[in-house]
Amino acid sequence: MQPTAPLCRRLRRLALTTKMVNNGYYKGTGSGSMGRHTKHGGYVIDLRKVRTYVVPVGLQNFKLTPFVTKNMEPLKGDFEGDPKGGLSGERYLDRWKRENGMD
Repeated sequence: MQPTAPLCRRLRRLALTTKMVNNGYYKGTGSGSMGRHTKHGGYVIDLRKVRTYVVPVGLQNFKLTPFVTKNMEPLKGDFEGDPKGGLSGERYLDRWKRENGMD
């Protein structure tokens, strides 16, 4: 039994997985190795393999900005007088009882 032609075209557009091909295909994660394993179970980092990123010169005067505004003020909860702050179980139960009634 074979799938129909339109279904075959749709299947070919999917990402290739290791189950679709024969042995010898290893997809990996794209992380790469940064060293080697020792015979005693350790790991030695090779500094020639470590990725280093260079920040471009003049980045402060760059026209593009991130999607997050720089003018955002931090939000603060109203937890005055409670030593545990927002993690207080008593405060959670009190609010639950107010909203849902007593059980």
